[in-house]
Amino acid sequence: MTISASPVDRVEEFFDEAEFESRRQRVRAVLRERDLDAILVSSPENVYYLAGLNHYGYFAVTILILPLDGPPLLFARAMEAPTIAEQCRDIRHLPFGDAEDPGEVLAVALRSSGLAGARLGIELDHMFLPPRVAQTVQRALPTAWTDASGIVEELRMVKSAAELAYTREAARISDRAAGAAIAAAGSGVNERHIAAEVYRTMIDAGGDLTGFPALIRSDRTLRFEHIVWRDHELDKGERLFVELAGCVRRYHAPQGRLLFIGPASDRDRRAADVTIEAIEAAQGALHPGAISGDVYAAWQAVVDRAAGSPQPKRHHVGYGTGLGFPPSWVGASMVPGIRPDGRMVIREGMVFHLMSWLVGSALGDYLVSDTAVITATGVEILTTTPRVVQELA
Repeated sequence: MTISASPVDRVEEFFDEAEFESRRQRVRAVLRERDLDAILVSSPENVYYLAGLNHYGYFAVTILILPLDGPPLLFARAMEAPTIAEQCRDIRHLPFGDAEDPGEVLAVALRSSGLAGARLGIELDHMFLPPRVAQTVQRALPTAWTDASGIVEELRMVKSAAELAYTREAARISDRAAGAAIAAAGSGVNERHIAAEVYRTMIDAGGDLTGFPALIRSDRTLRFEHIVWRDHELDKGERLFVELAGCVRRYHAPQGRLLFIGPASDRDRRAADVTIEAIEAAQGALHPGAISGDVYAAWQAVVDRAAGSPQPKRHHVGYGTGLGFPPSWVGASMVPGIRPDGRMVIREGMVFHLMSWLVGSALGDYLVSDTAVITATGVEILTTTPRVVQELA
């Protein structure tokens, strides 16, 4: 059964009907190029992008089937029917019960929808498609299965005007949250208190629950890339890393800063100068038609020149961001980054978390990162927290 709430009954309206239709038609155009009859979309970001399902039930199997013709089919738990009816336009819900095997039910649903002998694309690079479910349905339907990973992500890289509007609002919240962290931090302050102020500020400012937690770390855990705050009181002479992102309608605007508890050393001040110069060089190289590897090279050239010799290369100095569900604000299993020798072509409407990190470097320690949108002529930095050295009492 096709279910859809009338527009006047909807609690919230994230995107209009024309936007969803445009997205679906662009995906269908790629399917025709690849001689596919339908695609099974399993990542929360891609389901949301094509159907509008914004909830936290993605821990259970949720798969959008987009055929070349007709309404999309949303395979999801039966209990999600009210949410799907509220949020998703012209969607046929294919329900399964909690006591049922999702793979077996999905195979039956595909048969009953006339797709048993179809040429089907499936996303194999997402953690949200359990291997057992994929294996069960592929065994039950020995049809022409094709790995369709990356089709929707590639289209999502360029943001619409509506998506950019949400990203700008997220950037405003990011700035407020970063300001709250700076105001709260200081000698004798527990990292947990800083985290609490960050989240209070983000929620109070209109932000949604983020796809990735705020990363708040001091010297002992500074180089532990993906851990959060701990039960630790800051002391004079420590550095405090704060990386966070406001989130609006699942769109994120990350930024990061390194704060100093007490005076910064001359060495770290020098590192700050180089870090800021390097990110400005990367910004200058970002424009439509640029190649990602050249953008990275602009950043690396500043660092090498300042050090007087070639320095170790970073894995990237930025990555695509925007739409994200837990556990990420990237929204893809493989991060589309600005990497050494990268060949990605920069396009207007792309959004990057642009970063400049010198942590544990020969030059000292400093870092800044901001959300950047590619415009028709260059780049616009959306997050505006000052990049200057912040020394806190």
